[in-house]
Amino acid sequence: MEYTTIEELMLKAKEAEGKTFGEIDSTNRLANAKSKGGLGQVVEESFFGYEINSNAEADFANLGIELKVTPFKRNKNGTLSAKERLVLNIINYMEEVHTHFETSSFWKKNEKLLLMFYEWVADVDRKDYHITKSLLFTYPEADLEIIKQDWETIVTKIHSGKAHELSEGDTNYLGACTKGSNKNSLRTQPYSETPAMQRAFSLKPSYMTALVRRYIQNEELISFTNANELKSKSLEDILYSKFAPYIGLTDKEIAQKLSVDYKPGSKSFVPSLVSSLLGIKGTHLDNIEEFAKANIQFKTIRLEPNGIPKESMSFETIDFNQWTNETWEESYLRERFYETKFLFVVFEFKQTKKENPERELYLKGIKLWNMPVRTIETEIKQLWQEVNKILKEGIQIQYQKRGTKMVETNNLPKSNFNGVTHIRPKAKDGSDKITLPDGQKITKQCYWLNNTYIASIINDDNK
Repeated sequence: MEYTTIEELMLKAKEAEGKTFGEIDSTNRLANAKSKGGLGQVVEESFFGYEINSNAEADFANLGIELKVTPFKRNKNGTLSAKERLVLNIINYMEEVHTHFETSSFWKKNEKLLLMFYEWVADVDRKDYHITKSLLFTYPEADLEIIKQDWETIVTKIHSGKAHELSEGDTNYLGACTKGSNKNSLRTQPYSETPAMQRAFSLKPSYMTALVRRYIQNEELISFTNANELKSKSLEDILYSKFAPYIGLTDKEIAQKLSVDYKPGSKSFVPSLVSSLLGIKGTHLDNIEEFAKANIQFKTIRLEPNGIPKESMSFETIDFNQWTNETWEESYLRERFYETKFLFVVFEFKQTKKENPERELYLKGIKLWNMPVRTIETEIKQLWQEVNKILKEGIQIQYQKRGTKMVETNNLPKSNFNGVTHIRPKAKDGSDKITLPDGQKITKQCYWLNNTYIASIINDDNK
């Protein structure tokens, strides 16, 4: 069936709200549990009544609208998030480099999206999932400027013969995600003999989560940029320009200038400084639109006078049961670094504590960083493999007396493991334990990036 107007199409789309896929499925496609992509196909075939195809043009070509059926989930804390990225079209490395954004395969197919959100629930048959909301989505003006920059970043990398080094961490909202059943899904690229993994343009999971927060939870996110500014500057340049006037000042001086309560020992102090610096005082960093959509995670770094942070950088507590039940390609750890951009806010001490116990902390600058693919696929992978090997053999947990205390030790990778990462306890106290797959109890552990590795990132350039 052909829909002649957008209004006609959207009236039809709204009829799906509240229905289950089982109620829509007139072809009984969902009876085959192994049928992949079944939910989108049910909507295409049974609901909108058009034949499934893999055309380069949008699904509703006469209206220039692409249909996407996408899941969200309810988290343990009651919030909602996207279950996955929104995969768009395959990137043809040989052709995309000869287009401009406006003539690109991405824009031709995905300029306007009919998004149909459904709630994914664990252990529920997919025929019983409900379609929650249908909406016609066009990219907000500021988002579109960032997406254009992302497209340029992806295409520039292909132009440089580095399609095999593409990573979702390279970009902010528009990603180049791997698309294929395994690592043998390779394609030729135009400016290199090295085959590259097949990839597709995609809207990142963090971007989709922001849409879920906006359209399903009716939550407002607060922006520190605008479309005009983004026409001439990258998101990174805008961030640097916001921090630049304060470089060289102490944290106390910055707090005074921004009228922020000076509480250097408080966890919320530096985040409060950051939101005030960005001109959106009192906003939780999770509610900053650009951070939420680009999955930018903020980390404070305090350098000693020798240019190295005293502490290594900690991350989440490890779920050892999860680590043993996933392949490297699908692992949480690999995804974590592929998908996250980090905003390092770097302070420095100009004296040692011995020289001055009352020493002050100066803002050195910021760095927007994502981990290089090579590091993820070597050192981070080594950590994951080593931990899994040790888990298979059984972690050796021992208790040693140090002074009056009994200290727990283990044989998990230490800071001398590979120069980048290691495992160390991170718990309230020695009684804060988790159960390992073999039934042993161990103090909660987390993965860390070595302080010397962090120093090498910060000193990599002068920003």
